[in-house]
Amino acid sequence: MSPETDVLVLGGAGVDTIVHVPELPLPYADSYMIEPGIVSRAGQSGDFVALGVHALGLRAHHLDVVGDDHEGDLVRALHRDRGIPFTEVFSASGTKRAVNLVGPDGRRLSLYDITRGQDTDRFPEDTLRTLAGAARHAHVVITHPCAHALPVLRAAGVTVSTDLHNWDGENPYHEAFALAADLVFLSTTALADPEATMRDIAARGRAAVVVATAGAQGAYLLADGELTHVPAVEPPAPVVDSNGAGDAFAAAFLFGRLTGADPLRCARYGAVAGAYACTVPSTRADAVGRDELLARVAELEAEKAFG
Repeated sequence: MSPETDVLVLGGAGVDTIVHVPELPLPYADSYMIEPGIVSRAGQSGDFVALGVHALGLRAHHLDVVGDDHEGDLVRALHRDRGIPFTEVFSASGTKRAVNLVGPDGRRLSLYDITRGQDTDRFPEDTLRTLAGAARHAHVVITHPCAHALPVLRAAGVTVSTDLHNWDGENPYHEAFALAADLVFLSTTALADPEATMRDIAARGRAAVVVATAGAQGAYLLADGELTHVPAVEPPAPVVDSNGAGDAFAAAFLFGRLTGADPLRCARYGAVAGAYACTVPSTRADAVGRDELLARVAELEAEKAFG
């Protein structure tokens, strides 16, 4: 029996409140006049990955804890409107939320409400086992319910990816995800020696492929022991927000992996999708489509822009 889902996304459902600021860091002042207004929309890391793989034609299913609250309604509506199956587990502490301060250049500062999530949050094991058994792959966001899901996913035999975001290479909470995944994404932002960290993940964990994204400097791909630099690509429109670029990269990489592309081609897909995400206003949740992604990668390869 063939799997019902291509990518099962665990965790990372929530709502961001977008506040545009005149600059980052924001100098102290008694008040600021905000334009074009303050907007709350569904879309955090797991939502963006699910949306990204869905837009590329893969079958996504999202599982997370959410509350019976306004933010939960926004999350449910996003999945319903986009046609992405969403299995929700009730959380008494409410749906995850954050405030994103977005500067004129698209950079952001995210403020996460840590009261909207508890160490005791869990996914029902029977539900998780059933969903994992029907999936080709699981992408795990580094939220508390997901840490406890890793052994169940491994027992189910599904391949696993995770995004460590701005891990410093030392925090043991992130390390548990790093060593349990077959494919690891992370940012170079907080790493003193990105290559050393990438090689350490590969040496001590299960990962056959490790990818470190570096914003405008592109990304670094470690596969089969070889480190390759994948250059960034020119966004197709002005950069307005960097939020979700890493999630878009991961979604497009997974699209390549699940359609038989080699790791370098997967990383090229990720670079194009990440650049596209930077052109999407922070008040929207959107992702590049399959035809546009394939056409853009083919164009860049013909121009030898990827080196």
